[in-house]
Amino acid sequence: MNERSARRMAQLVNMLAQGGALRLPEAARLCGVSEMTIRRDLAATGSGLALIGGRLIRTDNPHFTPLYDLPTQQDRQTRAKQQLCKAAADYIEDGDTLFIDCGTTLMPLVSGLSQERSLTVVTYALNVANAISQLPGVRLILLGGMYHHSSQTFAGNDIAPGLARLGINKAFISAAGMHADKGISCFHFHEVAPKQAAIACATQRLLVADDTKAGVVRPAYFATLDDFDVVITGPDANIETSAGRPYIVTV
Repeated sequence: MNERSARRMAQLVNMLAQGGALRLPEAARLCGVSEMTIRRDLAATGSGLALIGGRLIRTDNPHFTPLYDLPTQQDRQTRAKQQLCKAAADYIEDGDTLFIDCGTTLMPLVSGLSQERSLTVVTYALNVANAISQLPGVRLILLGGMYHHSSQTFAGNDIAPGLARLGINKAFISAAGMHADKGISCFHFHEVAPKQAAIACATQRLLVADDTKAGVVRPAYFATLDDFDVVITGPDANIETSAGRPYIVTV
């Protein structure tokens, strides 16, 4: 984020210090820029702001941003995650280089990887890396940077360029929110850049999210449904996509 962008974001953060929300057109008018510029500012880095339903809110506003606790998430929707990952595993081929996202949804996919398939796994998540490290036949590439304990992930300016230099066959992406109009979102802004970089460089992009995520919007937007080739979700997701994309798999 450049200096002007940082000043704009600081101005808006201060304006929302008492809580509440600010409509995007009003935020753009107050900053003297276009709405698209404000959107770019928000996407550039963790600004402390989120755009939800066309309104800006502070990410530390407890009315909009429930706390994410990875150990707690580990115990939720366990059977659904196992079923989703079983379906996701069908897309893996011998010799693939896989990007595996952070969180707990994709952990059953990791535990089911075969050591005899000459696989490479790329991740920025410590829990994924620890699990892969127990599979000596699977090559591991861990993307580094500053460690974030809340999500057990690393974040830094080198992650996106590092991903761009790799040949990713399949990117398995998780999400905390999955909305047909408001897009795909997660809790943490430091996860946006790795997710977007993996989506941009992968040959095939697969979103894996249980149906409790459908219709939900979280603070950090990172993609649209149509950015994915395949969406693997539960039977109650009831999501629609434009132009017949992506292919929806329900389990």
